[in-house]
Amino acid sequence: MHQWLKIALIGLSLLLANTVAAHQLSTSYIIAEIDDTGRINGEWQLSLADLELAVGLDVNANGKLTWGEVKSRQAEIASYLAENLLLNRDKLTCNLRFDLVERLQDHANEAFAVTDFSGQCAISGPLNIKYSAIFALDSSHEMVLNIGDGSNMHSFVLDDNTRKITIDLREGSWRTTFKQFVYQGIIHIWIGIDHILFLLALLLPAVLERKNKQWQAITSVKVILTHTVWIISAFTLAHSLTLTATALGWLSPSSRWVELGIALSVLFAALNNIWPLVLRLAWLTFAFGLLHGMGFAGVLGELGLPADQQLLSILAFNLGVEIGQLAILAILLPVLILLRKRKFYSKGVMPLGSLLIALMAVQWSIERW
Repeated sequence: MHQWLKIALIGLSLLLANTVAAHQLSTSYIIAEIDDTGRINGEWQLSLADLELAVGLDVNANGKLTWGEVKSRQAEIASYLAENLLLNRDKLTCNLRFDLVERLQDHANEAFAVTDFSGQCAISGPLNIKYSAIFALDSSHEMVLNIGDGSNMHSFVLDDNTRKITIDLREGSWRTTFKQFVYQGIIHIWIGIDHILFLLALLLPAVLERKNKQWQAITSVKVILTHTVWIISAFTLAHSLTLTATALGWLSPSSRWVELGIALSVLFAALNNIWPLVLRLAWLTFAFGLLHGMGFAGVLGELGLPADQQLLSILAFNLGVEIGQLAILAILLPVLILLRKRKFYSKGVMPLGSLLIALMAVQWSIERW
């Protein structure tokens, strides 16, 4: 047990050394329209925090950005944007002109500088877009692109692994939009550490049963799979409902309280493994899943929904979340099944793992209060 305590303390130090914010993403937005003459007009929204990294807005180095400091760096901002967004059509470069920053836009209580741009592209042919801003400073950065002819807009997401995209605006892009949002759903469940730790807290005791006030291995793999299916199904159904309702605007919860509620759900699930209060977890998992769905919807809101493909985008994102969740389950559950009969699992791995998760959840709860 002394060895397990040592391992737990090492793990705790690693967890507390990194403050993980589950959904604070570096995201920029480009909204553009291109007409049948090849004329393009749009706006680029980039957070002041990212611009500070890129061009240095904090002139007096006091840690606070003012509108005056932003305006004093307008030329540098326009130059930086021009260097990092390149368009060409029919092998001809689109001549883009970036205006000076004249206004701010708010996204999730974060200020974004809005830069208008315009230009001329070739009349026809696939449009090639190359985006390279911020990646050298933050590899998790993403750019959400909404582009079309006004009546028919399409959404794409570019990241460090996909800096270039070729689109044919004459053809419907619902397949591309679908694939993009499935991919984003997978990625965001994998980087959503609080969601992963909630799943882990549920899975750790899934191979055990409570007898005589002690955790003991479940002999039947079939029983383990049945219990796991019930728990995961409850979580999936719940977060699918609130993700859809929130993304469509039917629910408008406070993001602060949602994030706090998610942290508390992780804390309860972890502590319940150490001091069991609820042994039948399906209904409790369903209730907590409602909160997690609202959290997923917040991420989807950051990405933005194409006006003409809202439902498709929501369904695709939700499908991606499920795929990512099943991938986690497929990796973890077989390992837990193999370990379940070893005494060190029920006496060490499960309670100490739950303790580490609980401590991380306490940290999140304090940060989000």
